[in-house]
Amino acid sequence: MRVVLLGYGTGGSIFHAPLITSVPGMVLTAVVTGNPARQDAVRQRYPGVAVLPDPAPVFDAPANCDLVVITTPNRTHVPLATRALEAGLPVVIDKPIAVTSEQARRLAEIGPPVFPYHNRRWDGDFRTLQRLMAEGVLGGIRRFESRFERWRPLVKESWKESADPADAGSIVYDLGTHLIDQAVCLFGPPTHVYAELDTRRAGATAADDAFLALTHENGTRSHLWMSATAADLGPRFRVLGDRASYVTHGMDVQEEMLRAGRTPREPGWGQMPPETYGFLGVPGASRPVRTDPGAWQEFYVGVVNALEHGGPPPVPIEDAVAGLEIIEAALRSAAGR
Repeated sequence: MRVVLLGYGTGGSIFHAPLITSVPGMVLTAVVTGNPARQDAVRQRYPGVAVLPDPAPVFDAPANCDLVVITTPNRTHVPLATRALEAGLPVVIDKPIAVTSEQARRLAEIGPPVFPYHNRRWDGDFRTLQRLMAEGVLGGIRRFESRFERWRPLVKESWKESADPADAGSIVYDLGTHLIDQAVCLFGPPTHVYAELDTRRAGATAADDAFLALTHENGTRSHLWMSATAADLGPRFRVLGDRASYVTHGMDVQEEMLRAGRTPREPGWGQMPPETYGFLGVPGASRPVRTDPGAWQEFYVGVVNALEHGGPPPVPIEDAVAGLEIIEAALRSAAGR
């Protein structure tokens, strides 16, 4: 499967290219970036991969490509995806796949498959939680608490910090998309959404501290925190069932490994050290549970299976649409509408 990667910033260089080149049945044939330093970085790490300054040749000659991966600033996702889809090419789109839920629905209607890149479904702690739920040891989940918190008191100049709605900036579209998707994956879309969105840091113009409360149809409540201003980091997961709880701290190790230049082809990929294992149990009787290995590469394995063998998509686009609807409801809630 011949893959063209659009964008080679943090997303392309760390979160996509190393995974694409690690999955059997995929070959990275070209990277599109107009940045000279990033062009040199592609040539150094992936000799033989074509480097293009503009995506026009890809859309003008779609027979030379089997899949387009879009990891560019949020406001460009829909225009680039539309051009690829209208050329008959399936696309992977980094999160969020669009600025609005309506844009996402229109992408789904064009024809070729759209794969939302929600890689956090393959975090080790999330996979472990799914296993524990399937085994029934937690019982019915009453409350799902989930956090992506950071201590970044200084604002960096970035489109992610933009208050322009067209940029889909703010902590909600960034980290919040992951947390919302995990909740939707576990419990389905909510029936009610409540949100508190704040802009805390000096010089910030977009929300950098947020809390969302989702009520799901089965009665489970998801409480989601996302912040760049957390001077103390809470539990990553605190899952309260009617039989037991599962509590973890710290982030999945795969991002750290990718930033260090490692890939899923290496032994020990995605495995958390024992001192970071979460705890299962009740007060006074809990035990550590080995964290399942993280496996972000399985997203792309799922893409290959869907396109070549007719399997289900690794992430249904309907879930991405639901996630954007939740963000839109959160914005209304925070504004008192």
